Amino acid sequence: MFENHNQPLLSRKAYLRRQGKHFLIVLAIIGGSLLMGMCGYHFIEGQSWVDAMLNASMLLGGMGPVDPLHTTAGKIFASFYALYSGIVFLVIAGVLFAPAFHRMLHHFHLDLEDKK
Repeated sequence: MFENHNQPLLSRKAYLRRQGKHFLIVLAIIGGSLLMGMCGYHFIEGQSWVDAMLNASMLLGGMGPVDPLHTTAGKIFASFYALYSGIVFLVIAGVLFAPAFHRMLHHFHLDLEDKK
């Protein structure tokens, strides 16, 4: 996916294009995760779509639920969704920062080869 140490550093335009693709991947992950949470709160807990979106987005953002949960199934769903949200946060950070981190390491590697 990324260039190896034998290849030259990617041009700025190509790097920004790669970063944009990763940003779109992140948006898709966030959108899918939000939709999954909304469906869970709506169908399992019986919340309205707006309340389900609020609770799902607050949990996905790390803030915690807004409305109290009334059913056992809703509480179980919310606990697993909270764990899932924490993992998604780490995945999003990795996907978003991978191109920049790779570019930085590749640049330093090229500098070391030039000094030999």
